[in-house]
Amino acid sequence: MTLKHKKFSILNQEILPGRGAQLNLEVAHLHTHTPVQVPVIVERGKIDGPVVLLMAGMHGDEINGMEIIRRIIRKGYHKPMAGIIICIPVFNIFGFLNVMRVLPDGRDLNRSFPGAKNGSLASQFAYHFMKEIAPKVDYVIDFHTGSAQRNNMPQIRCVFKDAVSLELAKIFNPPFIIHSAYISKSIRESMHKRGKKILLFEGGKTNSIEEAIVKEGIDGIKRFLTHLEMRTFKEVGDQRLPVYIKDHKWLRAPNSGMFQAAVKNGDSVEIGTILGMVTDPFGKIEKKIKSPMEGFIFCINESPVVNKGDAIFHIGVKIEDL
Repeated sequence: MTLKHKKFSILNQEILPGRGAQLNLEVAHLHTHTPVQVPVIVERGKIDGPVVLLMAGMHGDEINGMEIIRRIIRKGYHKPMAGIIICIPVFNIFGFLNVMRVLPDGRDLNRSFPGAKNGSLASQFAYHFMKEIAPKVDYVIDFHTGSAQRNNMPQIRCVFKDAVSLELAKIFNPPFIIHSAYISKSIRESMHKRGKKILLFEGGKTNSIEEAIVKEGIDGIKRFLTHLEMRTFKEVGDQRLPVYIKDHKWLRAPNSGMFQAAVKNGDSVEIGTILGMVTDPFGKIEKKIKSPMEGFIFCINESPVVNKGDAIFHIGVKIEDL
């Protein structure tokens, strides 16, 4: 008896069981009319199963996520026994080439979804993704870093009232799981509206490859794929209990000057804990920054010079295991 498989086609190519392909999503053209193509790497197992998308480079300077997916591909972890794994290591090709967060039109790609065929350049990127890729997938893990010299602890962001997404975040098992509402015109909001499950990973800072962050991402993917029975990996990494954060806020620089942090990312703090200070360069002013709450620091601004009002610490209140 011949086992029947579901037909799976993407970007006008059928992917047969046990096969893979490197395809290209055409999103725009250069001034020379040369097409700009986003590489899309697809691998299908011999058994039918879910379709998982691993993507990075939504912002062109967020290199950690690109390295996570690169290593997944290099090690062959993207070849499932069951289901289909799609990898997009660099989505914002323009931003990556220019080592910039945004596209040449100055727009944030992650505030341009679901896009429009004849809209801005960022909107066109989003449109082609939502038309060609989004309908094909069941699950998405979108890899990001902090921006503007802000360094994020490894974390998964999801909506806590979405029980399935929360359970998947627990399976990924990062140090922190942060409640984050859907942001208008983000890929998370657009995928959610289409009934897809999407986790957003944040870890590290821009323009860096940080080994600890890369390891967290790879280990999380392994746990995720094992849970979905797409591949089997031996027990991976620390089986920690993540810190769950629902209520969180940014603490901002009280004045402009030179900034020095006195705590580390991931530290627990009490009310009144000295987190850092902002000074002038002439030895006259030292403004201490104290914690207004008991909680955890999960992002720190590493810029040595800040302006009044700049976000310098992201702090959240731990809640009990969900």
